[in-house]
Amino acid sequence: MSLSTREAAEARARTGFVIITATRFGGVAMVLLGFAIVRGVIDLPYAVGAVLAVLGFLEVFFLPRFIARRFKAEDPRQP
Repeated sequence: MSLSTREAAEARARTGFVIITATRFGGVAMVLLGFAIVRGVIDLPYAVGAVLAVLGFLEVFFLPRFIARRFKAEDPRQP
């Protein structure tokens, strides 16, 4: 069964939303893991925790914007 144009656009938007949400949750998990390493709860070097926390912040705040921009750029309705 073929999807109508509207259904295809809704499916594409839903997919983008799920990907962006999963990216944010992954970033939050990285930040929490980094903080646990920095605080000494997990026995790894301090630098590993700091790098993980910074990368998690970048993933939470900046990566979703790039993903949304990419989804918008690939939108077939855009000229």
